[in-house]
Amino acid sequence: MHVAAHLEELFSKHLPSAAVPYCLKIWQDQPFHFRITSSRKTKLGDFRYRRDQEFQTITLNADLNKYQFLLTYIHEVAHLHAFKKFGFAINPHGREWKSTFQNLMFPFLKEDFFPIDILIPLKTHMRAPKASSAADLFLMKEMSKYDLKKEESTQIFLSDLKPGSRFLISGREFEKAETRRTRVVCKEIHTGKKFLIALMAKVNPV
Repeated sequence: MHVAAHLEELFSKHLPSAAVPYCLKIWQDQPFHFRITSSRKTKLGDFRYRRDQEFQTITLNADLNKYQFLLTYIHEVAHLHAFKKFGFAINPHGREWKSTFQNLMFPFLKEDFFPIDILIPLKTHMRAPKASSAADLFLMKEMSKYDLKKEESTQIFLSDLKPGSRFLISGREFEKAETRRTRVVCKEIHTGKKFLIALMAKVNPV
């Protein structure tokens, strides 16, 4: 199958239908290797640069809902465009990347592509985009409503628990302490050790 046709098929499965033509055109204008991978807990997608390769690589997690997939796709493509335009000495999430990301996302900031409950926090997010959309609590909560795999009904975001509350994650029990930006200091009950856990982690209250 031709690469463009294969990509169009992938995009049709993972993106809002209205976004497919534009996302394909972005790839056609500056081609890159594109892969969909199994879920990764530490990232939604990534951009990989290698000096010895003509075409760079972008990967996205397969389990992203279509709106998160679109946002993450443009986020990673913005890295490629920013590096090509400004050189590889720039800060990966500096002003060059931010302006590139904003320009690429601008055509999508309408209800043709995102439901209004996502669009409102997304427009705010895009005024000063962060290194990860996961750092934007309001946006991620709205995005999570459309997740492909619904978590167990007993699970909630760690951000919604009060300090001092206990919870289970990955079979281990913790107590929530203070919040530090996008992460929370949590004490593991069994060992007494402290860990930083993402605000947006899904946990089971005890």
